[in-house]
Amino acid sequence: MNKSMTDQGGGSRTGRVIPAYEALAHDIKKLGVEAVFGLMSDDTAMLATEIDTIGITFHGARHENNAIAMAEGYATASGRLGIAIIGRGPAAANGLHAAVYASRTGSRVLIIYGEAPVGGGAVNSIGPDYKAFNSRAVFAAAGLQSFFPTSPPAARTALADAVAVAMRGNVATLHLPTDVQLADLEVRDDDSGIAPPAAPPPAPARSQTIDTVVGLLANSQRPLIVAGMGAHRAGAAPILEKLADKIGALLITSARGKDMFRGNPNNLGIVGSFSHSMGRRYVEQADCVLVFGAGLNFLTMSFGASLPPVPLIQVDRARANIGRWTEADVAVVGDAGEVAEQLLAAAPARAPAEKPFHRAETRADIAAFDIGMDFQAAHTAHTVDPRALGMALDRLLPSDRNLVYDAGNFLGVVPYLSTPGPGHFKLTNEFASIGLGFGAALGVAKARPENTTVLIMGDGGFVMTMSELDTAAREDLPLVVILMNDCAYGAELHLLRAHQQPVAKSLFPDVDFAPIAAAFGFETATIRSLDDLAAAAPLLKDPQGPVFLDCKINADIAAPFMSEFAAFEQREH
Repeated sequence: MNKSMTDQGGGSRTGRVIPAYEALAHDIKKLGVEAVFGLMSDDTAMLATEIDTIGITFHGARHENNAIAMAEGYATASGRLGIAIIGRGPAAANGLHAAVYASRTGSRVLIIYGEAPVGGGAVNSIGPDYKAFNSRAVFAAAGLQSFFPTSPPAARTALADAVAVAMRGNVATLHLPTDVQLADLEVRDDDSGIAPPAAPPPAPARSQTIDTVVGLLANSQRPLIVAGMGAHRAGAAPILEKLADKIGALLITSARGKDMFRGNPNNLGIVGSFSHSMGRRYVEQADCVLVFGAGLNFLTMSFGASLPPVPLIQVDRARANIGRWTEADVAVVGDAGEVAEQLLAAAPARAPAEKPFHRAETRADIAAFDIGMDFQAAHTAHTVDPRALGMALDRLLPSDRNLVYDAGNFLGVVPYLSTPGPGHFKLTNEFASIGLGFGAALGVAKARPENTTVLIMGDGGFVMTMSELDTAAREDLPLVVILMNDCAYGAELHLLRAHQQPVAKSLFPDVDFAPIAAAFGFETATIRSLDDLAAAAPLLKDPQGPVFLDCKINADIAAPFMSEFAAFEQREH
């Protein structure tokens, strides 16, 4: 209610006394937040309902992991703050998997949890508290930055601090005791709420570092530029294309930078475990490698075998990222776009004869390459080769699609489906886990309803998260689920085979999942051949609602990274 409040100077000011949860909801709205995700619990129900009431849509998931993954997917696709609201105790424990995953993505995610009452520690209180959970210790052990306010004013301050952390790309968790949420709080009418933190300006590299790089390039005839998600987020792609033209470099990306240079005549696709034969052939010829905003992890490096032993220059805005997974010869600390501009200005132009990577025959080789020549399709009477399936889906799905992948052996299809660029492509394997793709895809679809979002997942991850079929249908999202169903835990199947161990426990019955999805309102089809896929083509051309294809794939086909991992294990032992 409105009432007059006297300030310390003896004057008066008008304001309201409202529950803290209502003040927090309005603080969130003043940030410009339009959507939150969650799973309602008794200890967050008032906050979630207030948020929805004041015009921020609350999108409810069926499991806490998926609610958090939805917020992360939304943040990734929109570049905005993604907020998840879930409960305390078992809800917090359920969602810990996704919270750790989100903390490794660099996305702007805030997770709000309920918490036990601050004043609930009476010796003779009625109990037990079945939801008792030492969240402070657990979240600290998980490496998450958490805030535990114990009063209504502190809750507003903690919300502001948590938002500031999240907007820097570090997941923050805010734990709100139920009695703090319900307690009264005075809010002035002229209260401006939380001010979103200003992003720091992109930083260039030191001039002497640029001189060092230019000196190395002077001794290079066949430079290679590797670009990752950091380069995409910095908007560096067009500058890197100009730099490649000037110094005679070929272009390639990490998996997360997929399709950044799509259509460029110097584009070699993806480096490392998802590369094709033509890309590998030219990468081997490079005599200097410039890396922009890519972490050089084991998949980018094919477990150490993707790049030749030549000078490696790594550019990253965070010094700690340089040399973290792969040693770099020259460290360049700076924003990928700024550094690319500096090098473009400083590097001397080269004559055509000084750019052997740009010869006409090389351009022709790149232009004529057909990735379908890299394999011989291995269909069976009841299953389809996943690589051939991927190529066919690439032709049938809407071209302006978002691609979201769960994790598993089926990731071998990544090179065979294209996207408009890295902002439309998402992997969810930061925690080396399955089951996070469904939630992330729902968040991406909510952030970009104008595009069809395609979720590619295995049957293992699907069975873990199939309850979200309801969420997709209830929200009427333009989602296409491509189930790569090998009736197995595919990665474990091939790992066991590599060690000549029994595989029976990694195999599962051939369940027809299409009728299950149909019961939730999906248009469905079961795919056992490319002819079956052709018959289902009308479902994919312009999806107006959720679509589900249960694609039975040949389990004998291992993703390339499985053999790379086996070879790495042998080298290590």
